[in-house]
Amino acid sequence: MTRGASWLRAPRLGALAVLALVAGLVPLSTSLRAQQSPVEVLHVQGNVYMLAGAGGNITLQIGEDGVLVVDTGTAGMAEAVLAEIRALSSLPIRYVVNTHLHEDHTGGNPVIALAGQSFRSGGGGRGGAMTRDPGASVIANENVYFAMSLPVNGEAPRPFEAWPTSTFVTALKTLYFNGEPIELRHTPNAHTDGDVMVFFRRSDVISAGDLFLTTAFPVIDVARGGTLQGILDGLNAIIDITIPEINQMRGTRVIPGHGRYGNESDVVEFRDMATIVRDRVRDMADTGFTLQQVIDARPALEYEGLYGATTGPWTTAMFLEAVYQEVSP
Repeated sequence: MTRGASWLRAPRLGALAVLALVAGLVPLSTSLRAQQSPVEVLHVQGNVYMLAGAGGNITLQIGEDGVLVVDTGTAGMAEAVLAEIRALSSLPIRYVVNTHLHEDHTGGNPVIALAGQSFRSGGGGRGGAMTRDPGASVIANENVYFAMSLPVNGEAPRPFEAWPTSTFVTALKTLYFNGEPIELRHTPNAHTDGDVMVFFRRSDVISAGDLFLTTAFPVIDVARGGTLQGILDGLNAIIDITIPEINQMRGTRVIPGHGRYGNESDVVEFRDMATIVRDRVRDMADTGFTLQQVIDARPALEYEGLYGATTGPWTTAMFLEAVYQEVSP
């Protein structure tokens, strides 16, 4: 097939899509790009969008000041993610926020941040001139910076271009961007020791990172300071913020680290599941069950259809082991 006949490889459009194109409701280039792209773009509400299919979920806040990106996906998907961002806005990427250190959420940092342009004060306090730095400002809890930069066997774990350029140690960091107050809330010793959830107050959307998932049991990175109790504390903090519109539906939207976005009731169900399984494992451990006996008893049986896995990077047995080690006497 010749290069000039590449249109023959485009996917066929469905009947509804064809009608929309004929009616002029959807530009042809946009429709074809959406079907060809490996990244799915969803408008959540307000100024906030979610990008799925690039590793961990990516959150975008877009407005007249530019673009704020929460997490950047994997390194291999960075160019596809950048193309989707550019399709939504031609304004500069000003901020990148990392919810934690894992590479399925930060692998695209070098590409996404370098494509942006940050603002910083040129000195002299409020009256100082504003100067532009190359690249977006990359914000994270300081533990993410340490994990990426502190040498291991004489070499930093991650390349310099992936490191945060702005860190914070407090429980709360705030921004005002695109006419919206934004809260960055650190949740200690949850999925890792550097977890941050991002609350877009006017849009009423929370980007939760891997504190909240709809595709797996809570992932506890024990080597990086993760604990189930910290995850539960983070989920309770999310529940304190979320407000449903009616009958636990709509209202505040919560974007998970992986899976579909949800609302308060979804987070409550995830929190309750984790609490119930934790309590069952603790009771077994207190009775003298070994780890293998706990796994064989399947204390998470009724939840395995939704969150369980027998293969892959995070299995049901790995979850039960992490819980057992945390709660056993």
